[in-house]
Amino acid sequence: MRVFSRVWVKLALGFVVCLVAASTANARADAECYYSLPQVFGAALRYLRVDLGYEVTEKDADSAYVLFRYRVPGDPKREVPASIEMVKVDRRVRIFVKVPQMPQLHEQLLRDGLLKKMSLEYGDPPRPAPDKPKPPPADAGADSSQK
Repeated sequence: MRVFSRVWVKLALGFVVCLVAASTANARADAECYYSLPQVFGAALRYLRVDLGYEVTEKDADSAYVLFRYRVPGDPKREVPASIEMVKVDRRVRIFVKVPQMPQLHEQLLRDGLLKKMSLEYGDPPRPAPDKPKPPPADAGADSSQK
């Protein structure tokens, strides 16, 4: 019976480790802004290359993503793959920062740095115009019972 309980403990422990690894791998930091997609893409590229000095391994303005080597703070010789993806949604741009091999704090710091850079370079984002009110439904004509 003792061997049976050890097997269950090992299985449970393995399951917990898998859950933690899966949640870490899917972590990301995201944000929304009202700058244009070309503004966000250009700022992300300058932030990574110029401000942080990271190696950009791949970029595509049409698909709006940048792949780069994230230098781990405190261990400058260690670099891990990372990405910034941008998606236009209505009048907004959603930004997704991913550094899968690191805790989410690293993604949040990169996201916050990018947002600050855009604010410094472009000023406050333009306010979105309010939605136009929907026109009232067309009148169906006079009611035939009121003659």
